[in-house]
Amino acid sequence: MRTLVIGDIHGGHKALVQCLERSKFDYEEDELICLGDVCDGWPETPECIDELLKIKNLIYILGNHDKWLMDYFNLGATPIMWTEQGGQATIDAYMRNPVKIIAHRDFFNSANYYMVDEEDRFFVHGGILKNIPIKEHYLGDFLWSRKLADKCLASKSFKGDARFKEIFIGHTTTFQQSDVPLNVGNIWLLDQGAGFEGKLSILDINTKEFWQSDKVSKLYPDFRGRN
Repeated sequence: MRTLVIGDIHGGHKALVQCLERSKFDYEEDELICLGDVCDGWPETPECIDELLKIKNLIYILGNHDKWLMDYFNLGATPIMWTEQGGQATIDAYMRNPVKIIAHRDFFNSANYYMVDEEDRFFVHGGILKNIPIKEHYLGDFLWSRKLADKCLASKSFKGDARFKEIFIGHTTTFQQSDVPLNVGNIWLLDQGAGFEGKLSILDINTKEFWQSDKVSKLYPDFRGRN
């Protein structure tokens, strides 16, 4: 069994399928850790979640866009900050597929805010704060914080966070600096801008071999994504 981690999908079902096919992902044997933000941007969020639900060994980490969608499902909330950043495409997708709402609401309600595996590798959507114990973080830190990612983008000599063997992060796009998974110190950044003009990335956490989709904007030429 392999364990693979994938970055922010943002409604790009075609890109998700390309990554799974190109990595020869085994839906029954392999494990997939998703770093959040499956929704918002491209028009196929329901299809993305249905695809993920086919995977026997799936660990889903909640993203900030996922939290917005959770609040929409649970409370009917539609903040402008969400709808103008890809959320309207997700609302439209569920208006076309209302039968999916209950199952997908349950999918998000059962998601993790972070995960630590047996080898002390940490998986989170946004990030964590140095010098603050994990249990003392606000939940919003896991969804929104960019402090670790920004330090990685600012300096390739940054050593990361010694509390963990490795840290895998989504949320902060790298495609203007790197169009492939970016490793600085013990941190891996897995958001290569699939919601915008970049590609979706999937990485084997042990071998560090990775595979990518085509540029997602080319897969959906009639849609704007998060652009």
